[in-house]
Amino acid sequence: MHVEEDHGGGLDRVVFGISAAIAVLFLVWGFVSTDSLASVSGDSLDWTMANTGWLFVLTSSGFVVFVIWLALSRFGTITLGRDDEEPEFRTISWVAMMFSAGMGIGLMFYGVSEPITHFATPPPGTGDAGNPQATQNALATTLFHWTLHPWAIYAVVGLAISYGVYRKGRLQLISAAFEPLLGRHANGPWGKVIDMLAIFATLFGSAASLGLGALQIRSGLRIVTGLDATGNSILVGIIAILTVAFVLSAVTGVAKGIQWLSNINMVLAVVLALFVFVVGPTVFILNLIPTSIGSYVQDLAMMSARTGAEGGRTTTWLSTWTVFYWAWWLSWTPFVGMFIARISRGRTIRQFVSGVLLVPSLVSLVWFCVFGGAAIRLQQTGTDIAGAGGVESQLFTTLQAYPLATAASVLVMLLVAIFFVSGADAASIVMGTLSERGALHPSKPTVIFWGVATGAVAAVMLLVGGADALSGLQTITIVAALPFVLVMVGLSVALVKDLRNDPLMIRQKYAAEAVEQAVIAGVTEHGDDFVLTVDKNPTAD
Repeated sequence: MHVEEDHGGGLDRVVFGISAAIAVLFLVWGFVSTDSLASVSGDSLDWTMANTGWLFVLTSSGFVVFVIWLALSRFGTITLGRDDEEPEFRTISWVAMMFSAGMGIGLMFYGVSEPITHFATPPPGTGDAGNPQATQNALATTLFHWTLHPWAIYAVVGLAISYGVYRKGRLQLISAAFEPLLGRHANGPWGKVIDMLAIFATLFGSAASLGLGALQIRSGLRIVTGLDATGNSILVGIIAILTVAFVLSAVTGVAKGIQWLSNINMVLAVVLALFVFVVGPTVFILNLIPTSIGSYVQDLAMMSARTGAEGGRTTTWLSTWTVFYWAWWLSWTPFVGMFIARISRGRTIRQFVSGVLLVPSLVSLVWFCVFGGAAIRLQQTGTDIAGAGGVESQLFTTLQAYPLATAASVLVMLLVAIFFVSGADAASIVMGTLSERGALHPSKPTVIFWGVATGAVAAVMLLVGGADALSGLQTITIVAALPFVLVMVGLSVALVKDLRNDPLMIRQKYAAEAVEQAVIAGVTEHGDDFVLTVDKNPTAD
């Protein structure tokens, strides 16, 4: 079965109007009364962690179990398209694009900082600093945050959208996937609320990524040029410049150029990783890969069940790391989900889940073992990476220990800048699609508005953090993502209801019943001495 897609189109004045108005009010509040916004967001974070931290932890692990169950169940054979449809992209191209989706500012920012932070200050319940298991616990915790859990979250949205668009012919909207639950109301007020929540999730999740990029570029400028680049005005200036670059790319229609730059970025990221692998502690990194996998598998249940029940340091740690990550991944689901849905047409659910979970997880494993391993080895041999003036400086401090440090640092800043521009481009298109009834190619003014809004929200989030700009990103991301948790749960229920009514499942059910009846009739009439034969229907196509 296949229905041609309706690409939608036309500005949804309600969805765009209300979303844009709230975004502008947030920006005015942030720039006019930063302290007030910081106070409210801090109180909101305290309430969210005290009352709903468990919800982030439980649902994120639940999504991992859910998508693996889908792949292993009878639903795994359903094709995201017509029953006989071949994959739109060859497997190698699909894997390459999955690799592209798995890379970004986050890996650049946390590639060194997360492993080295967990090594120097072990997570709650993993022993004191310097304990013999500190290295493997640090990598296991990092992999917990960057492998199966985030990609299972993305897979839920990707499956729901891909199934709805390519199997059912629905609009490319989050709300459209709720038709099995809401019926015609998915196109009414409830559907508009869902799409607005998706816009806000994308806006704040993308802004968090852009803020991380600005922090890292500022740190790189300080290290490479020796200039004093510590003020928030520098951060806002970096965001402004890169936002202008994005707007110019959108206005002048150089999207293909940005796509080309993004592909070059992937190559440069691989070159950077190979450089650190070769000039760094190569054997140590190779030993770290199997050790990290083993520790991750061994500790997965414990890490998945860690909540704020203990209080104190555990709650603070969770809001800084695990819950922040789950909120960040939830915020990115409309963007990444739509991307992987678009490139996965023609694949079965089993192929989809296998590729989405395993390929990016493998990329993250190698990336963190290379950069985290290099930093940990330097820390062990006397170079203080963990205390290198902020987490955004730790990658540059690690590179300073190797040849061609300045060139490598410039390469990092170039990588982050291109990730910023291309990421803002892609995320803004998704917000434009949600604002224009699922249009695959939303209008330039809508895309530009959301691009500028993303840059401005990133600036506000950094300003809210004050001296600790990173905390502002984390606080607002967690609070903004909370409503979308409920959307994701509803999306999972709607997807299962859709799949149970899939024509392939119905045909298999009737076929199984027909065979069962034929066997009963055969045994009744002939005993055990009978044979079933199957012939092709001569009238079938």
